[in-house]
Amino acid sequence: MAISVFDLFTVGIGPSSSHTVGPMRAALRFAQSLAEEDFLESTADLRVDVYGSLSATGRGHGTFTAILLGLEGHDPELVRPDQVEDRLADIAATGTLRLGEALGHRKDILYTVADMVQHPLTVLARHTNGMRFQALDAAGGVLTAQTWFSVGGGFIVRDGEEDTAAAELAAATAQVPYPFRTAEQLLAHCRTTGLSIDEVMLADERTWRGEDEIRQQLLHIWEVMEECKDSSLRRTGPLPGGLNVARRAPDWHRRLRTEDPDRDPGFWPEWVNLVALAVNEENASGGRVVTAPTNGAAGIVPAVLFYATHYSPAARAAAGQGPEALDAVRRDIVVRFLLTAGAVGVLYKEQASISGAEVGCQGEVGSASSMAAAGLAQILGGTPAQVENAAEIAMEHNLGLTCDPIGGLVQIPCIERNAIAAAKAINAAKMAMWGDGTHRVSLDEVIVTMRETGRDMSHKYKETALGGLAVNVVEC
Repeated sequence: MAISVFDLFTVGIGPSSSHTVGPMRAALRFAQSLAEEDFLESTADLRVDVYGSLSATGRGHGTFTAILLGLEGHDPELVRPDQVEDRLADIAATGTLRLGEALGHRKDILYTVADMVQHPLTVLARHTNGMRFQALDAAGGVLTAQTWFSVGGGFIVRDGEEDTAAAELAAATAQVPYPFRTAEQLLAHCRTTGLSIDEVMLADERTWRGEDEIRQQLLHIWEVMEECKDSSLRRTGPLPGGLNVARRAPDWHRRLRTEDPDRDPGFWPEWVNLVALAVNEENASGGRVVTAPTNGAAGIVPAVLFYATHYSPAARAAAGQGPEALDAVRRDIVVRFLLTAGAVGVLYKEQASISGAEVGCQGEVGSASSMAAAGLAQILGGTPAQVENAAEIAMEHNLGLTCDPIGGLVQIPCIERNAIAAAKAINAAKMAMWGDGTHRVSLDEVIVTMRETGRDMSHKYKETALGGLAVNVVEC
């Protein structure tokens, strides 16, 4: 184990971590290499080839425009939605790409989305989400070339650097006090040390950061989640993309404020649904979101975390002690919840995949539901065995979930699916808390099953928009 909680929860822009954030990061890395290796000034043209799932659903996922932004030097964690809109409008109007501008090394190139070469039916050997960048000189000769893969959750891997990445991962793993790649190893650390799952994860995180910094960064992640929800509630009009999907979160919010002004516990399902819908509608709008662990599943952890900070026994008890006490308890809940969820996310990255293009939506919504269930079980006072059981229940009932977005847009069925999966996570945590942690099927067995199910799943149902709802529902 050497994956940090901050690898799983990162700030980016919508609508997709693997199809928007990852390609932008890859293009940014290519632009950075052009500047570092003194190729920028001699670059007269570009060739960008986009393969497999990235190409098949690239329009709906904003892949091609994300690549343009990355080539201009924009970082998905730092770029603002208004910057995105301004730059894309300018590129469309002028046909000119400002290569490397955000890096301080601008070179104007006549290049737009129309110049990209699409290969929707060609899958490169490493991963279906492949892209190849070439910088060309004035005579058309290749100055330098790189091939990248977006492997889920915004993670990217450069072709030919797999051994180096594996060596770096092994070196990082050797540093942490409690390395784990399976749930059994994680539970073994808890048994031998007496630590909870969040405490094990915190001890490993301290390998790279001080405890105060870890806490502040986790609270920042929560703040971005809250800002994402709030931004969505202020928006109007249908979602972009051409399906004319109506936003529901703003109207639902107004209705809930009327019907539940005092936050009656009986209304928790409606508030959880609202948060999940709001976050994913903001993601579909290309807004600023937290990959948790992907953009397509970004609403599940915030929705369940909202439940934990508003409806858990600890939060409700603190509510009667004044705003300062409530704020302190909520902050503690956030830190412990995200550390626990992050530990479970590590298991999916280590043993399977969180990429819809690789294993279907079970790898995105399923893993997010599992992570959220574990986080909530921790806040409800669960033992390590109960937390692991909660994660197992949530994933077991997402096995086989396909990724077949209509029009390649992260809207139908993705937005509602987040709300359903958030409710599943809460139910899974409550079911686990009514048991003693013993159960017949282990989380490791479910994760392996998810991986194998993904391998057997037809490519039509893995983020290609070639099957399921994507072909059986008329778009207009």
